[in-house]
Amino acid sequence: MDNLNNMLKSGAGEMGLTLSNEQLHKLRGYVDLLMKWNRVYNLTAVRNPEEMISRHILDSLSVLPYVESSIKAGGRLIDIGSGPGLPGIPLAIMLPDGDISTLDCVGKKTRFQVQVCTELGLDNVTVLNQRVENWRPEQGYDCVISRAFSSLRDMIVGTDHLLRSSGQWLAMKGIHPEEELEELKELRPDVVMTASHSLQVASCDGQRHLVILERMDIAQN
Repeated sequence: MDNLNNMLKSGAGEMGLTLSNEQLHKLRGYVDLLMKWNRVYNLTAVRNPEEMISRHILDSLSVLPYVESSIKAGGRLIDIGSGPGLPGIPLAIMLPDGDISTLDCVGKKTRFQVQVCTELGLDNVTVLNQRVENWRPEQGYDCVISRAFSSLRDMIVGTDHLLRSSGQWLAMKGIHPEEELEELKELRPDVVMTASHSLQVASCDGQRHLVILERMDIAQN
């Protein structure tokens, strides 16, 4: 087993995750494809494959337990501003029964994602080359996840039409976003934080948090 596979397997193990041989093969295949396409299409500023594993793959996998509990069996998740497929594609590899959509408005990034899904046989992923405000699904999603939005306010306002009534937003952030939560509370008092988790990402020293938000019914007077 080479160094990159070792990094994937040991990093996942540090985070309490066990990779099957198939999952390891597909995650490594995703990294290889990202490295290949990145040389021509500049899909991510991260160039080093070891750094890709820590900052992209393991970072994406750090939210896996919370995604599993949010979408349950057969639930629907959409990854907004997915870029080259992060965190959506690593999550889809780990959750083959999940219905995962990835959305990005940059064509070269969604074309890359389509190629990844074809080569790795990911038939549980729907790749959407759309602007988020223009995507109107027939039914809402159980979970909206993103690590692309600069603020919680932008995430909630921009994706409110995508989330079903009892769904959850999963916002991947660096430091715990106290100021963003206060700003959101003023704008949308009906949206509340139901949980906040400090994420442990193997081989990554920076702070990472997952903030989970839901709509609540505000009683009518």
